[in-house]
Amino acid sequence: MSHSPDQTALLSAFRQLLRPLAELAVSRGLPYLALDELLRQAMVDAAGAQQADLPAHGKVSRISTATGLSRREVGRLLDASMPPCAPPRWLAGEVFARWTSDPDYAPEGPPRSLPRQGPAPSFDALAQSVTRDVHPRSLLEELCRLGLAEVSPEGDQVRLLREAFVPRTDFTRMVGLLAENVGDHLAGATTNVLGRGDAHFEQAVFADELSDASVQALRPLISAQWRELQQGLVPALERLMAEDEAAGRPQDQRVRIGFYSYADAMAPPASGGAGDPPVPPVPSSLRHTAP
Repeated sequence: MSHSPDQTALLSAFRQLLRPLAELAVSRGLPYLALDELLRQAMVDAAGAQQADLPAHGKVSRISTATGLSRREVGRLLDASMPPCAPPRWLAGEVFARWTSDPDYAPEGPPRSLPRQGPAPSFDALAQSVTRDVHPRSLLEELCRLGLAEVSPEGDQVRLLREAFVPRTDFTRMVGLLAENVGDHLAGATTNVLGRGDAHFEQAVFADELSDASVQALRPLISAQWRELQQGLVPALERLMAEDEAAGRPQDQRVRIGFYSYADAMAPPASGGAGDPPVPPVPSSLRHTAP
C-alpha cells in the first residue's frame, strides 16, 4: 500500500509512540485484541467528533469511509461508545502539591516537617485547607501507604520522604498518572501539529554525547528547576481560581503544566552496506526544540 508523504511521516511517528506502550502492555500481559478494540473505538470516536453535524443516517457511512472500518463495525462501536467522564479529585495529590509549594509549608527550600495536629502550619491544617470532606488522618494514611510521607515514632510529627509525587508502590495510580500526563501532552502536541485553536506551549532542550556521570550530575539540577517552577505556579493557580470564583466567571477550563526529563543511550550510527560511502559520525548537538 502506498502512502502520501504526510502519511509516511505519521506512520514513522506512530511507530515511535507505540513502542513504549507496547512494552508496557506486554510486561503486564495485556493481549493485542484488547488494544485492537481500543484503537477501533478511538478511531470511530475521533471520526464521529469530526462529523458531529451529520444526521444519524449518514454518520455511519462517513465514519466508515474515514476510518476504513466496515459500516457494521462502525455501528457496533457507535452503540458501545460512552462519553468521557471527569476523573475524581485526587485529594492526596492535592495535599502533596500544596505541601511542596505553599510558602507556609515549603519556605525557600525543601518542605518542612509538620506537627501532626494543631494550628497552621500543621498536617491537619494543611489537609483541611484542601478538603473538609475527608478526615486528615485518612489523607495522611494514604500518603504513608504510597511511601510519600511518614509519621515520627512518637506520632506527633509528619515529614515527606520525597519531593515528587511518584507513587511507585501503586501501579494503578502510576498508570493513571501516565494516562493523564502523557495524554494531555500528546493532545496538546497534536493540536499544535494540526494547527487547531490556540497553540499549546511545548518546548524541550535536547543534548547528546554526554557521559553517564554527566547525566547523573544533571538530576539535582532538574529537580531544583522543577521545584522552583512548582512553587511559583501552584500559588498562582490557586489565586486565579479564587479570583474566578469571586468574580462569578464560569470555571469550566482546566490546565496541566508539566516538566519532564528522559535519558537513554544514544543509538549507534548507521553503517552503510558494501560499496556504500562511509556514514559520517553523529555530531555532538545541543538544541532547543519547539513545535
